[in-house]
Amino acid sequence: MLSSRHAFLAKRPARLLTRPLSNRPFLGGSSIQSLQEVFRDPSSPFHIPPGTIGPASPDEPPQELLAEQYEASVTNAARARDSDAPQNGVSDAAGQARAKMISLGYDAGSLWEQSIVWGHHDAFRHVNNAHYLRFFESGRMQWLLGLGNLLGGKERTEAMIAGQGVSLILKSINVNFRRPVTFPDTLLIGHKPVVSSSRTQFTLAAAAYSYTQRAVVADSEGVIVWYDYDKLRKCDPGDDAWRVLREIMGAEVREGQGRPVNGGQR
Repeated sequence: MLSSRHAFLAKRPARLLTRPLSNRPFLGGSSIQSLQEVFRDPSSPFHIPPGTIGPASPDEPPQELLAEQYEASVTNAARARDSDAPQNGVSDAAGQARAKMISLGYDAGSLWEQSIVWGHHDAFRHVNNAHYLRFFESGRMQWLLGLGNLLGGKERTEAMIAGQGVSLILKSINVNFRRPVTFPDTLLIGHKPVVSSSRTQFTLAAAAYSYTQRAVVADSEGVIVWYDYDKLRKCDPGDDAWRVLREIMGAEVREGQGRPVNGGQR
């Protein structure tokens, strides 16, 4: 037997669907077919010719031009450093940041812009310290791209990034936190190599410069080991690699333990 509430509900008319079906989005197979037709249409900007593939990412860099880009970035950075022309807004902050980092000895080809987002904050309302390891990692890989191109162009760069043959591996890293950073801001990350007498490792110094504060807010030093990924052991990369670090990338020299880099003379 129905209760009075159930009886009342049973007497209510059912609500009809008032939204026309024609206005409802249709996600059937025709949408996929239309996309495929666009990709096959030679006049479409989305056309992908048969036998080819699209880029791995929307902003995939042209690998064959990385060496030229490295040289261009060094030239542009030098111009920014020597220019006294006033600029405005973010471009002014970026120019001053580049000039400052280069004056501190950081490699112009390694400079990496890191945007600060709200999600980088922690409960203390500043960028959480753990994020700086990722920031320096991104800058370190930017530096590695330049090194790979100087050592052997596109093929060598791709092999080093993929961990094939002789490449680099991070042994240890420390970070000094100089100033708290808050959103919104942009950090300019720079790296510079520091060599000693060792033939199998060197130090990679780094700094993070704040556009907003116009000051270095963190710095770091990581121990980088030359590593043969095929033999799974550290190695001496050879004189050519050390020459690139010292003569082309302007590595700082610090005295240390081990066999000298220049083959016997300190």
